[in-house]
Amino acid sequence: MPVVTCIEDLRKLAEARVPRMFYDYADAGSWSETTYRANEADLRRIRFRQRVAVDIEERSVSSTLLGQAVAMPVALAPVGMTGMQHADGEILAARAAAAFGVPFTLSTMSICSIEDVAEASPEPFWFQLYLMRDRAFVERLIERARAARCSALVLTLDLQVIGLRHKDLRNGLSAPPRLTARTLVNIATKPRWALRMLRTPRRNFGNIVGHVQGVTDMANLSAWTAQQFDPSLSWEDVRWVRQRWEGPLVLKGIMDADDARMAVNAGADAVVVSNHGGRQLDGAPSSIEALPSVVEAVGDRTEVWMDGGIRSGQDILRALAMGARGVMVGRAYVYGLGALGEAGVRQSLQLLRKELDLTMAFCGRKSIAEVDRSILYESSVNHDFGARRQGGAHGVPQP
Repeated sequence: MPVVTCIEDLRKLAEARVPRMFYDYADAGSWSETTYRANEADLRRIRFRQRVAVDIEERSVSSTLLGQAVAMPVALAPVGMTGMQHADGEILAARAAAAFGVPFTLSTMSICSIEDVAEASPEPFWFQLYLMRDRAFVERLIERARAARCSALVLTLDLQVIGLRHKDLRNGLSAPPRLTARTLVNIATKPRWALRMLRTPRRNFGNIVGHVQGVTDMANLSAWTAQQFDPSLSWEDVRWVRQRWEGPLVLKGIMDADDARMAVNAGADAVVVSNHGGRQLDGAPSSIEALPSVVEAVGDRTEVWMDGGIRSGQDILRALAMGARGVMVGRAYVYGLGALGEAGVRQSLQLLRKELDLTMAFCGRKSIAEVDRSILYESSVNHDFGARRQGGAHGVPQP
């Protein structure tokens, strides 16, 4: 059994065990990958203020998201084709999240269907929605999510068009994936992955195939998918979804303060500051750079979360200190899934919680509620993000 001490160890294992086409899908950005890399790099440049001689004996990283108690302020982000990282991947991730005590978000573009996950998961999960041109199909998806007891709907807004993803293009990654001779040779070097995939019946896009007229198998899925993402998406469409979903509505893909205000006006219960993991607009700010302006614009009117670049519990604490109520993690748990299946997802969450707890302790805090910007060296934030200096002996914001 390989020794795993951090998320990077899981990433290396996943790279060795998952076919290149699907590993690259999870671990790549668009264009030159500048924004993809900045998501991680900008977080790491934020420095903590270490405090000593503070009572930190009894600590807790528990919190709430959308009024739901969580073991730590983390939700598993929606990731398309998770079931290609590991057979039945969405089911395994949902089980691991439920056992740990954090929400799991199922993607519209999942391999396992809403019904598959609902049957297998011991707890309600969240469902991520893309607003397709086929509004009747979207309405049916919302109804299926409601029937599956999904406890929140996460509407992703930043995929009206698809970013230029060079690695996916080179690998022939499409919906459905195009199996070239090169891809098949690579799959042959991953026998454990291949055997698991052969044993499961879940190899289609379970939320789509059989649920759209004319889309009965992977062969005719591609043409339907290519013309379904809707460039005409507007705030009126967001309100249309809000009218059809009575539960908590989360709007993901917010990178601008004006858009954040529009999201609140459209009925968002939470907004996620996210650049789609650097897979859409390359050259956009990192998520942590965009976070403060969104918090300033709407933080007292709705929950603000952040997604992008989270690879450790320290990154979670940085995002919380910069004003996020919680974070969504995608690649960190996908690496665990690709490396070790359900056990790998559990291990990724355990690693994140341990790192979050220890770093919070070094900063002299005992609970998530006590975390604010005063645990950071403000100079590291000002230098990277151009934040206003606000005085104090350590550059800490003053009341």
